[in-house]
Amino acid sequence: MNFRVLLVCMGNICRSPTAEAVLRHYIRHYRLGDKVEVDSAGTHGYHVGEAPDARTQRAALARGYDLSQLRARKVARQDLDYFDLILAMDRTNLDNLQRMASPEQQGKIRLFMDYAKNFEDDEVPDPYYGLGYGFDLVLDMVEDAALGIVDELVGKAALKRS
Repeated sequence: MNFRVLLVCMGNICRSPTAEAVLRHYIRHYRLGDKVEVDSAGTHGYHVGEAPDARTQRAALARGYDLSQLRARKVARQDLDYFDLILAMDRTNLDNLQRMASPEQQGKIRLFMDYAKNFEDDEVPDPYYGLGYGFDLVLDMVEDAALGIVDELVGKAALKRS
């Protein structure tokens, strides 16, 4: 793998697994699958080993993204070394990641929505406690930012080499 991306929310059962599935879909579409590795995790271990939230899975499946094989895990310290880009879904999780990271690792931690082109929001809202429509909004935001990430990856010289 040339480049590794980690997507992070709080429990790893709504936003970050959605982002993982969507980003993987676009990476396959743009034929970057052998060059880019994608994973997701949570800053808290509330749901370790669990499948994504059923509402998240339903909303994602309605758009063609299958999250059924994903399982929640907690961010580990070695993730901060292993991944080249670590993207938090919101500022709280960004802060949690930055507190874990060494000074050398800080530059690889950003907000996921920094890559969005059609949303000005800097955070993906957590749909867990909200009404059902929040899951569709999350998908809209995630699809937008994931395309922005892929655009940047396609532009990286290291990924252009065969």
